[in-house]
Amino acid sequence: MSTEDQLRTEWSALRDRLQAKQLLRGEGASLSLRIPGSDAMWFGRATDAAPQRLPLRGVPAQAEVHAAAYAQRDDVGAVAWGGGAFGPCLADFGGAMPQVFDEQARHLGPMRPGGTAAAALHGRGNVALVAGRPLCLGMTAMRLALNAELFEKCAKAYVLAVAGGGRVRALPWIVRLVANRRLGKDQQRAAARLQQGLLPEESKGY
Repeated sequence: MSTEDQLRTEWSALRDRLQAKQLLRGEGASLSLRIPGSDAMWFGRATDAAPQRLPLRGVPAQAEVHAAAYAQRDDVGAVAWGGGAFGPCLADFGGAMPQVFDEQARHLGPMRPGGTAAAALHGRGNVALVAGRPLCLGMTAMRLALNAELFEKCAKAYVLAVAGGGRVRALPWIVRLVANRRLGKDQQRAAARLQQGLLPEESKGY
């Protein structure tokens, strides 16, 4: 099976996993996988039976956010736009979540207040709100699934704490620095693999 065919199969498996956990919700929720060694992606809405192969330039409006992510982030191999029940609630609390959990800092990185795709994608974080919906990025299909699950778990804890009047503090700066550097190294390796027309390797451990 070619890499392209493999990714087409992975798209369906990933869509099913995210839907089963209610992490690809909302009208127009969509998912894509970059095809290494090409200027194309497998793209589909959550309700589609199968993805369609689209070029990364001149895409229909529904796929523009995905194309923008691949154009701006050379380490990204997978994109989901939709989210679960708690991620969109961050719009009521400043539109972003500080790095308060170790695993969040390691795999999601810093979250910037979004709004537009350009604002959300500026930086190296793997999640942001775009048009009020979580845009989640991953180096691979598996990493995207894990990132989406991790983000929803962290968003739930954060939203419930802040909504209840609790004080939430970010991790110490040195912890964030080390975790974000490790994430950055993973992203550099992923970008190099994608530029060679290869799938990125899965990140291992913390």
